[in-house]
Amino acid sequence: MRVLIIGGGICGLGTALLLARQNHDVTLLERDDQPPPASPADAWDQWGRHGVAQFRQPHNFMPGLRLLLDETLPDVQQALRTAGATKFDLLNPLPPSILDRSPRPIDDSLWTYTARRPVGEWVFARAVEEERRITIRRGVEVTALLRGAEASAGIPQIAGVRTSSGEELLADLVVDARGRQSPNGDWLVALGARRPVEEKADCGFMYYTRYFTGTMPERRGPVLTPIGSISLLTLVGDNDTWSVTVFASVGDQSLKKLRHQKAWTNVVRACPMHAHWLDGEPISDVLAMSGIVDRYRHYVVDGEPVATGFVAVADAWACSNPSAGRGLTVGFKHARLLRDVMAETADSPRTLVEEFYRRTEAQIAPWHHAQVASDRMRFAEIEAIREGRALPPPPNNLASGIRSLMVSMGGSPDLFRAGLEYVATITPVQDILTRPKVAQAIQQIMAGMKDSPPQPFPGPSRQELMGLLA
Repeated sequence: MRVLIIGGGICGLGTALLLARQNHDVTLLERDDQPPPASPADAWDQWGRHGVAQFRQPHNFMPGLRLLLDETLPDVQQALRTAGATKFDLLNPLPPSILDRSPRPIDDSLWTYTARRPVGEWVFARAVEEERRITIRRGVEVTALLRGAEASAGIPQIAGVRTSSGEELLADLVVDARGRQSPNGDWLVALGARRPVEEKADCGFMYYTRYFTGTMPERRGPVLTPIGSISLLTLVGDNDTWSVTVFASVGDQSLKKLRHQKAWTNVVRACPMHAHWLDGEPISDVLAMSGIVDRYRHYVVDGEPVATGFVAVADAWACSNPSAGRGLTVGFKHARLLRDVMAETADSPRTLVEEFYRRTEAQIAPWHHAQVASDRMRFAEIEAIREGRALPPPPNNLASGIRSLMVSMGGSPDLFRAGLEYVATITPVQDILTRPKVAQAIQQIMAGMKDSPPQPFPGPSRQELMGLLA
């Protein structure tokens, strides 16, 4: 099958590799014109990926991605290690509350190799350049889809794309991997298709990140730690680098001062579990990012595909708050799902789109729904703290289940691993919460917390935070 992939980020590159190794002929179009530079270090210092707003924002290669690469692209996994990716074990350290330190069978799944986004993308890009069934063209921007002869009566068939130079490229399947800014709904409407049904809302968060190098800091708490009206995200990178991110409500005007190095440093230094992450050499300014949107697109509407010959993967399909670090892993899971569906349905364009949608809803969408539920819950907590109100209850059953698991996981070695199985992007939390042993353990631990609720993570109060920013 001739496949056109729009977008040369990590998920587009990974999709290309998976499909090419299933004997599909792949052309990948990337609008940024700069090829990968000579080395991983140059990727961080020099690579101009202007089409990716979050290119130098934190990313994480979760254990779920490591397991997928081991299975499908072991050579890419090896190339990540060679490029300096850092081994990161979610079980290290176990919290002091867990006294049983004996290993469990799942422990070997709860670690990964991780790297900064430019370095990880460099590895994938070099692998694509060496794959004989992939042609990658940089500096080519897609502006429209092409309509061909219908494969199913009354449903537009996508036959290729038109570029900004007017060039028309034909394909049997067009895969949109352009990311969260993809205008594919407009493209589809322009050629007579129904617009995909879109669920959309601003996720409400602003991010302030700084990178460091030196001796890798000891991890003393969760990777993502809520502290009053801010949260801190600490991620190891590659080649003795790491990042520290403070994120807060985008509407919290007083926290805009976090753009400035002194204010940002004052706040992180006031968090006892995180202050030592500043004990390295800074290799960036404070990098700010906002405008992140929660979006979910349905390409089958009222039981019919809006078009055949076209699918969207990863953030072009659905995107959310990136602070949990699952985007690359979920996107790669989606790409593998497309590969598998194509192997079974390639002779029927309509069946391909319908089956891909059905399995996306069943296997990939739960990750998006859980992230949105967590985001809404955390955003409501931040707003209550800002306004001096009592914390609100979780907004729905899914958020309540996630909160209960996260709060209680420190009370049991097996429950701790169940929580990490979700954090590591191995198993959707919806599936974990239905396990009888997990539900029973959560119930027992939460009952014991009624008289002694868990203590918040140490850090500045709202009033102290304002003083640090003054």
